[in-house]
Amino acid sequence: MIVGIKGKIEYKEPSFLHVNVNGLVYEVFVSLQTFGAINSEDVNLHVKHIIREDAQQLYGFYDKTEKVLFERLVKISGVGPKVAMAICSTFSASQFASLIASNDINMLKKVPGIGPKSAGRILVELSGFDALLADSDSDINPASFEAMMALESLGFKKDVITATLASCESTETASLVKEALKKLQKL
Repeated sequence: MIVGIKGKIEYKEPSFLHVNVNGLVYEVFVSLQTFGAINSEDVNLHVKHIIREDAQQLYGFYDKTEKVLFERLVKISGVGPKVAMAICSTFSASQFASLIASNDINMLKKVPGIGPKSAGRILVELSGFDALLADSDSDINPASFEAMMALESLGFKKDVITATLASCESTETASLVKEALKKLQKL
């Protein structure tokens, strides 16, 4: 699985880049946010590698929070990589976090490819996730993100998980999950 790419840009368009990594050229799809942030021919991107039966595609992000947002969006039923990229191109991670917090369905419907049903589904699926995206100036703690995903897979509600993780002191994923489970057990 490819998680990052570092190289020189050979060709550049607003929706994709051709990145030369030691003689091997990769096509990497990027959002308009990432495209605007690139200011030299040397690039270092966080990458989401998506493998389908008919294609392998790389989606690159200048900012780690944008990658986390993209990964979260593509997990939602009915939201594929193209729609997730359209969202990432329209909103920064912090703008999207405030959109989630305000539950602004009309603003989300302005993104190409998103209708009322999809917008509602996205807002419901990502409710409570805005706390992890809200502070775009600092990197998202990967341990908190992984702990949140683990607790979600155990069936806990997102808003309860977010509140519980905010009160935890651990910094590693395993210990964070254990601490959160102890606190959730007392509820």
